[in-house]
Amino acid sequence: MKFPRPSQEEISVNLTPLIDVVFLLLIFFMVSTTFDDKTQLSITLPEAEAAPLAQSSDQVEVTITSTGDYLVNGEKLAASDSKTLRTALLKLGQEKTDLPLQIYADANVAYQSVVRVYDVAGQLGFVKLSLTTRESPNEAQ
Repeated sequence: MKFPRPSQEEISVNLTPLIDVVFLLLIFFMVSTTFDDKTQLSITLPEAEAAPLAQSSDQVEVTITSTGDYLVNGEKLAASDSKTLRTALLKLGQEKTDLPLQIYADANVAYQSVVRVYDVAGQLGFVKLSLTTRESPNEAQ
């Protein structure tokens, strides 16, 4: 005896709800995403409130102003780039990389400027590095 098989409905996938979900996700990501053209890190540096200390001859001091200028042992550099900073540190240190390198900066200084000093000091072989807060000279006046 042969029983007739019930006819099977064709299997189909309805893509309309899937398209709706993808569209809603796309709208959500477009609305909630923000874009920034800055590539630097956003890190809060400490703020300086103390008076500057007397300069010592047995260390190298790099002061970073809030405008991004570098002062190496009190003398302002002509340009604020890695090459000029490297030349000044080589001249001042006279190949003596065992001197302590003191970096003075505060919260108004761009973090990238501090990173640039660390990079140059590391390339030159300075191993005694420290970061201290000091109010920028152009702000103290």
